[in-house]
Formats: sequence, structure tokens, C-alpha cells
Amino acid sequence: MELARPEPGPSLAGATMKRSAGILMYRFSGGKLQVLLVHPGGPFWRNKDRGCWSIPKGEPDEGEAAEAAARREFKEETGFFPQGKLVPLGEAIQPGGKRVTAFALEGDLDAAAITSETCEIEWPPKSGRKITIPEADRAEWFTLAAARDKILQGQAVFLDRLEEMLREAT
Repeated sequence: MELARPEPGPSLAGATMKRSAGILMYRFSGGKLQVLLVHPGGPFWRNKDRGCWSIPKGEPDEGEAAEAAARREFKEETGFFPQGKLVPLGEAIQPGGKRVTAFALEGDLDAAAITSETCEIEWPPKSGRKITIPEADRAEWFTLAAARDKILQGQAVFLDRLEEMLREAT
């Protein structure tokens, strides 16, 4: 199974592509596979649910390896530092052009107990007014079927790759 090839995406010739790295944590509960997704914080996302959840992820610092960035971002968005071996799930290009590198990690945490770091945004847009919001306002465990409905379109491929990886391991 080859996972390193990015999914087809928009043409970005001449553009500087933004990068992001994250972790798709999974567990087995009651014999069912579940994945952890986070919901973005802030007023824009407040009343949105379907198609907006994400794996905990973010942009690497200058010179930072994708695996290190994925661990750091997971901690920033959940308050939990991910322990254990990360399994590469490859890359995907989101519809907006961001290249996401994802890793799978078997683990467990209390989704209701997450604590996210905050960031400052301009809200409403172009108002000049700054507000502080959490990077993620909540986390939840989902079955794969439910996660496919909740996750951002450009990250759904990671659910497929996780499922394939686990099927091949058995």
C-alpha cells in the first residue's frame, strides 16, 4: 500500500502551498473503531457541524518535521500530548489548497476534557476588532460512518486510509 502520493487537487502552479500536519487518533470501543475529531472554535464555526470537524492539526514551524508538528498541534488543540508510534497516512490536498500530512495513532483520551490553546482573529471580518477564540472548542469520538459525515471533505481520505491500514494489519 502506497500512502505518500497526494490526492489530486487544485492547480497551485506558482503558489506557495501551505502545509499542515496532524494526528488521526483511533480506538476500539465496544468492538467498534472510533476516531477522534475536533470542532474548530470561533463564531464562524459556532453553528456548523456537518463537514467542518477535523483531525487535530496545524502548520509546522520553520524547519520542524511533520511528525513533531503533528504531536505539537495535537497537544495545542486537545491539551493531551500524544504518546506512541505515529503511522504515516500520507498527504492530501484540501480544496483550499493546503497540503495536509496525517499520522494514525491508537490511543484514548477523555474528549470532554480537552483544553485548547487560543488564537486571535479579526471578527467580524474586516472590522478591525480582534477577539480571542479556542483553536478547537470541543472534541468527540465518532464511528467511521459518523466521522465521514462530520469531517472536512479534504480530510476524509485519511479515514479511508486508516480503515485500509487496519484491515491489512489483521
